[in-house]
Amino acid sequence: MSNTIYIGYDFKVSPLQPAVEILIAELGYAGFESFVETEEGVTAYIQKNEWHDTILEDIQILNSKEFQINYSFNEIEQVNWNQEWEKNFNPIVVDNCVTVRAPFHEKPDTTYDIIIEPKMSFGTGHHETTHMMIQHILKNDFEGKSVLDMGCGTGVLAILTEMKGAQPIDAIDYDNWCFVNSLENVERNNCKHITVLEGDASVLGERNYDVIIANINRNILLNDMEAYIKCLNPNGMVLLSGFYKEDIPAIEEECNKYQLKHVETLEKNQWVALKFLN
Repeated sequence: MSNTIYIGYDFKVSPLQPAVEILIAELGYAGFESFVETEEGVTAYIQKNEWHDTILEDIQILNSKEFQINYSFNEIEQVNWNQEWEKNFNPIVVDNCVTVRAPFHEKPDTTYDIIIEPKMSFGTGHHETTHMMIQHILKNDFEGKSVLDMGCGTGVLAILTEMKGAQPIDAIDYDNWCFVNSLENVERNNCKHITVLEGDASVLGERNYDVIIANINRNILLNDMEAYIKCLNPNGMVLLSGFYKEDIPAIEEECNKYQLKHVETLEKNQWVALKFLN
């Protein structure tokens, strides 16, 4: 890692919120690996070999009329990412029931205690989509259920489902860093029923699940929905997030093709998490 070259983007954002949170999420999906919030916005980093000159084309918020966002970028040397996130990563508590924390934080008095080292992976629980997916998991029965966590990031959602009695569980991410980080976090939380796989929907094969969790972006969800539903058992549940309220009609239309019924919506700062049943 010491010789890895990075491209750093310095974004100046006005007003700051919720624009910075939305920008970080969209950049994360585009391949940016680490973020440092600043007084004026956020600095985002991506490996030079993953960068291309059209990297920002799909960042929707840059076209929003609600926010003014300017940016510059340059090539930089590697930085110590762990030090960066340790300075800013605080434990989060969801519904007074789940704590997501780093190993150096004190043990909490909550029902579920999840310890992760997020490093460059997406899914600390701080972002609205992860927070709402945790809420969905808390509200539903997972005892003895087989689960797919697609786009698992840090593995936090898969870990929580095991804590709620799910087994077996597959956690899948196409990003190698997320794959390795999920393996570490699964071991860190003494999980015994989670298999971490590296890849996209093509690795699903003939697998079947009672519950499918996918916190990804809108375009991937729409593209891969058929592959997910082929793996869903009768009377199954699908939890989807990673998109905005305005994307609900497109997601619903795609899910309706497979006789999925939209039964619940959670919303937080324009982000949504939907529950479907078949």
